[in-house]
Amino acid sequence: MFPVYVLAFLCLMAVSDSAPPVCEKLVHPLDQMDPHHFEGRWALVAGSLNHQPSIEALRLRDSITMYFSNSSETSNFSYTQINRFGDQCQELPYNISVEGSFLYTSCPDCVVMKWVVESKKRRSLDLYLLSRRRELEQEEMEEFRAQLRCYQLPSPVVMDPTKELCPEQPEILDSRIKG
Repeated sequence: MFPVYVLAFLCLMAVSDSAPPVCEKLVHPLDQMDPHHFEGRWALVAGSLNHQPSIEALRLRDSITMYFSNSSETSNFSYTQINRFGDQCQELPYNISVEGSFLYTSCPDCVVMKWVVESKKRRSLDLYLLSRRRELEQEEMEEFRAQLRCYQLPSPVVMDPTKELCPEQPEILDSRIKG
């Protein structure tokens, strides 16, 4: 009977090694952050929200770029988000609290942002995966999907890496302005 227990134990150990990363690690906010790490351009690779109309709005975007600028503040960040819809670019400024907004990721050139949105229009939990690259490795994407499962969020909207990003200062696309 003892060999059966040993075999069962070894099988369980093999299965546990292939299990997704534990949620405790994946939902843990970053304690120490170097603000200079965030400076510059980041592409949105994937995102998920628990607010269906916002998921649909995310799907309409061809690409999303975020520009973080040097900030002397350590508790808040300002950044500019630029959304591409076809040949038009929409620029949106944001301010976010650093505390609890950035989560663990093993990807060296990625950032996972967590937003808790409470406004008159919506209440939602959003997770966004940003990277300096447009396309990530399979294991990096799987780690993000595991984070989404930990938060009980739906499968991510994955941006098409072949779609062009907007320039840092989007041109104003207005039919009245001719060159």
